[in-house]
Amino acid sequence: MPHAPIETRAACIDNPALFQHELLEEPVKARQGTDAQRRQALLAARAAAVCAGCPLFTSCLYEAVVDHDVAGFVAGSTEAQRVQMRHALGVKVEPDDLDVLSGVVRGGRQINHDEVVRLRQANPHESLEVLAMRLGCSLSTVKRHMRRARTAPAEVKLAIVKPSVERVLAVFAAVVGYPRRPREQRVA
Repeated sequence: MPHAPIETRAACIDNPALFQHELLEEPVKARQGTDAQRRQALLAARAAAVCAGCPLFTSCLYEAVVDHDVAGFVAGSTEAQRVQMRHALGVKVEPDDLDVLSGVVRGGRQINHDEVVRLRQANPHESLEVLAMRLGCSLSTVKRHMRRARTAPAEVKLAIVKPSVERVLAVFAAVVGYPRRPREQRVA
């Protein structure tokens, strides 16, 4: 998915109070009443109108549906609608583990074999002790995973085929209930 030029500004940046409103962040529960439901519907309609005119709508929608599990109202859709779109497209998006990406150590958890191997491949010159500290586990755990990786037969990984932008837009129109006007800037 091509990215828009850095000087292109997302419409939601100019409306933080709308897009960060608590009623758009979490679904309204029945016990909150019909007034809250009406307010949420009004806010969602306003946010959808802002998104519809955004020059980054298509790339925002594609990334929110195909690449990242984001929260709140994004790209003219709620979290629940994006889940429906992923289901219709056959897309599975894992939540980003920001702790692992930032190197935060968490004790008392199961160490993922693929995570150990990925970290070793990304940092081949680091000692196993350093990897163990980054993962928050013992040196013997890292060594065990590395032995397992060396002795395991080569795994054939199937390529993940992402849906086209046009397919994501079509599913968006079907789930959300309205088409997107093609006013978007094209990036070469």
